[in-house]
Amino acid sequence: MAEAVVKKAKKQTQKFDKQTYLTWYETMLRIRRFEERTLLHYSQQKIRGFCHVYIGQEAIAAGMVTSLRKEDAVVTAYRQHGIALSRGISARKCLAELFGKVTGSVKGKGGSMHFFSKEHRFFGGNGIVGAQIPIGAGIALAEKYRGTDNVCVTMFGDGAARQGALYEAFNMAMTWKLPVIFVCENNGYAMGTSVSRTSNVTDLYKIGSAFEMPSEPVNGMNPMDVHEAFERATAHVRSGKGPYYLEIKTYRYKGHSVSDPGKYRSKDELAAYMEKDPLKIIEVELLSKEMINEGDLDKIREKIKLEIDDASEFAENSEFPDASELYTDNYQQEDYPFMKD
Repeated sequence: MAEAVVKKAKKQTQKFDKQTYLTWYETMLRIRRFEERTLLHYSQQKIRGFCHVYIGQEAIAAGMVTSLRKEDAVVTAYRQHGIALSRGISARKCLAELFGKVTGSVKGKGGSMHFFSKEHRFFGGNGIVGAQIPIGAGIALAEKYRGTDNVCVTMFGDGAARQGALYEAFNMAMTWKLPVIFVCENNGYAMGTSVSRTSNVTDLYKIGSAFEMPSEPVNGMNPMDVHEAFERATAHVRSGKGPYYLEIKTYRYKGHSVSDPGKYRSKDELAAYMEKDPLKIIEVELLSKEMINEGDLDKIREKIKLEIDDASEFAENSEFPDASELYTDNYQQEDYPFMKD
């Protein structure tokens, strides 16, 4: 077994070039440092309301970066800061949104759970558990109607895999052969209850078999594995064969939200997953294969630190929205003449 793992790692290393590894590393480090800064600002009460950080799950975002096109759409749940950053929304806009400032990605109106960017083909950040699943199928339907070969990546957690909307969306997507990749980010606990306590089926990729949907489990702690899984999925979907389903097995190092101490899991379990830290894995690959040296890593770390420092300063110095903003971006005035006054 160990020999097979080593052979796989060597094959993967040969497949990917230095720039791909650097993209993975910078993407994950940016997310990690952003989320750490988010927790700091939350403790300072500069960020309010619900807040769910992505620490531990960064390899998923990184693997997606190198396997998707900019034209592809992504829609996800409320643990979404990392995915938004990976799609190219700036740390400035993301942190300003967390601060509720007008310079945020949605003018300070969305907060932690509701980022959005048409420019980056990022459709949220959705606060209702599972609500984004039929939305993703709808975006995929629009792409098929327009005749593109773009895909829509529709992400949800293991808790949302219990929602009826998932089964309805899976059924319609397979019936109409929609260009959608369904992704379950299975971090094992939903809010705080383990998968084994909520379902007889603990290998969630098997749900796809009821719809004859191609499905597979993926190691979500390594961007190499994530990238390769998305390569298989995108090739299938772009060829017009319909949906693909990935259960990406991952782990969050922090609680469900900032208010969750995470006492439902053991310290040993957490420590075991932190030994698989995707940042450490890619650091070892970069150094052991002599793609870069420790000095180069220090430069990357400093660059990301300065980027996050700048985002903090930008968010701090930005203005809150004017009260009149309550009435903008809600209705199209031509359809509602009473709003003109």
